[in-house]
Amino acid sequence: MAAFLGGPGEGPPCGTGLGWAGEGPGTSSKNRRVCHATARLEMGSLWEEFNRLGTEMIVTKAGRRMFPTFQVKLSGLDPLADYVLLMDFIPLDDKRYRYAFHSSSWLAAGRADPAAPGRVHFHPDSPAKGAQWMRQIVSFDKLKLTNNLLDDNGHIILNSMHRYQPRFHVVFVDPRRDSERFAHQNFKSFSFPETQFMAVTAYQNHRITQLKIASNPFAKGFRDGDPEPWCGVPAGSLLGAMPRARATALPSRPEKQEKAMEDWLPPYPPQPAPPAAPPGFPELPAPPFQPLACPRSVYVGAKPCTLPYPLPTFPPLSTYGPTTAPTFGYGQQ
Repeated sequence: MAAFLGGPGEGPPCGTGLGWAGEGPGTSSKNRRVCHATARLEMGSLWEEFNRLGTEMIVTKAGRRMFPTFQVKLSGLDPLADYVLLMDFIPLDDKRYRYAFHSSSWLAAGRADPAAPGRVHFHPDSPAKGAQWMRQIVSFDKLKLTNNLLDDNGHIILNSMHRYQPRFHVVFVDPRRDSERFAHQNFKSFSFPETQFMAVTAYQNHRITQLKIASNPFAKGFRDGDPEPWCGVPAGSLLGAMPRARATALPSRPEKQEKAMEDWLPPYPPQPAPPAAPPGFPELPAPPFQPLACPRSVYVGAKPCTLPYPLPTFPPLSTYGPTTAPTFGYGQQ
């Protein structure tokens, strides 16, 4: 507790702690409420296993959860101070990729698409005391990835076939009136290279599909059940048939099962249009379209909230170079 003595936000600045933090300029003047913070990535061995194969994360119009889920264990926070936890996703390079099936590798296929709108995902328990954050594992299981540029649900917007690095930020809620002057001192960022991934609309590497089914606890039915009614292949050959089964139509599932089967199933196909009315029965007229009356300054569908703290401008991803590239092969054409 000696590191946290003094008034709110007071005390001499300190340098960066452990080598996990991937921060930009100004790391030598962090507030004492955050400079001692450390984060340990949970399920590190599983992330490493995916990273060796080349992690892929599904993005859909409706939004898809990540698997493995990003989870961290925090320490070094002031138990009595308020903190906000959030995540963002940074492009790793300026290239677009394609998957070469004959060599089972990713190849650069040109310049990157225009950058998607930058967004951050706040942990739903924010803000909370440091003691609460350190008491248990912090899980970002509500975070969803989408490729819908017009998304109004607050999901993280990514471009398919682009590489991304998740970043985790701890922000101290500074109670001072002029706290915006110290915003650059009141946060600490963490990046774990083993969590970088390729955003895709369908899995390209069949080994990724197999590993997700083998390690996802919600995929038990696909490991133990008879796959014949699902994809029409002989029993016992489900894993080998997964790349061919991606285009197979899946039955619609209720909303309650969506959370359990989010990441490792392909997107559901569009539902057929309802049949026309039988002869002799007049069709009901379509209801008139009523646009929402909303000021131009309001983002329709967004869920705004008043922040009790100034959100700092996080530095660009400048700490990752060729020496920290993933172990799987991203080739060059």
